[in-house]
Amino acid sequence: MSRPRNSSRVALRRIWARLGIPADYARTRRLIPQREAARLVAIGRAPDDGKIIRLAPRAAAGWRKMHAAAAHDGIVLLPLSGFRSVPRQARIIRRKLAAGRTLAEILRSVAAPGFSEHHTGRALDLGSPEHIELDAHFARTAAFRWLRRRAGEFGFRLSYPRGNPHGIAYEPWHWCWRSR
Repeated sequence: MSRPRNSSRVALRRIWARLGIPADYARTRRLIPQREAARLVAIGRAPDDGKIIRLAPRAAAGWRKMHAAAAHDGIVLLPLSGFRSVPRQARIIRRKLAAGRTLAEILRSVAAPGFSEHHTGRALDLGSPEHIELDAHFARTAAFRWLRRRAGEFGFRLSYPRGNPHGIAYEPWHWCWRSR
């Protein structure tokens, strides 16, 4: 992923300063900046709030093929979240701070603005009819077992397995399209 333009980096530094994100966050977490997608296409609606979920076109094509293959195998995959802008990422962190969570705790489950794979339009948070919560229990579902076996065939990879080098908690629901 290419680096954001200089003006974007300045804007990110301002957002980070307001949120209290350490200046060395990217280096210590071994994360690279994620540029926001320029083009997005709708892939459906979230089952919990009905919001339209969007992905970058090539990721959306991979999703459609993966979704159809899962259905063929008797597995229902539900998209819960896709593209997320930098300002939206900042709002998520502010909301969690306002709810009393510490920044360190938040950054174990939410990437700092500018570093979320959701910005690229290639990341999908997935669930199943029996499990739409974004928690580690998703790993106990047939949908997750199917994803572990087959997602790579469609260009998707689990971004945050247990013990990942980024200091982000295990996220069995978070899959990112990286092509094949």
